[in-house]
Amino acid sequence: MGRRAGGAGSGVGRSAGKKRAGGGAGRDVGLGESAKQIEAYIARIPEGSRKTFGGLRAAVRQAAPKDAVEAISYGILALKTERVLVWYAAFAKHCSLFPSASVLARFRDELKGLVVSKGTVQFPVDAPLPVGLVKKLVRARVAETAAKGE
Repeated sequence: MGRRAGGAGSGVGRSAGKKRAGGGAGRDVGLGESAKQIEAYIARIPEGSRKTFGGLRAAVRQAAPKDAVEAISYGILALKTERVLVWYAAFAKHCSLFPSASVLARFRDELKGLVVSKGTVQFPVDAPLPVGLVKKLVRARVAETAAKGE
């Protein structure tokens, strides 16, 4: 996944050093705590990021397999089946999707104009969310994990 979310000016993705239920940093929370932690995460989303994050979350869920479930992983939301498919997070000035570096590399041309790092793409909260692109990225990640047998 590369560098984790939570840099300067971050919103709710910041989790450095915090313990989560079920283990140390980077571990998924236990199933019993997941719903509560998801609600708490969403409640902490900065007001100015809520609309973009809601659109991102909806697009991710629409493009993922029906059996995929939300969880907290690395202190942010994740959608998973057997393993995490994608992570997504809200910050003060952008929302991020973490599909994988290999998926982002395949969509390099379509990502022009967005901030992209090794494994994440940032969607500014003051611009329309490219829902179609988000769905393509998620579908590509689902196909990638299926091909690897993950």
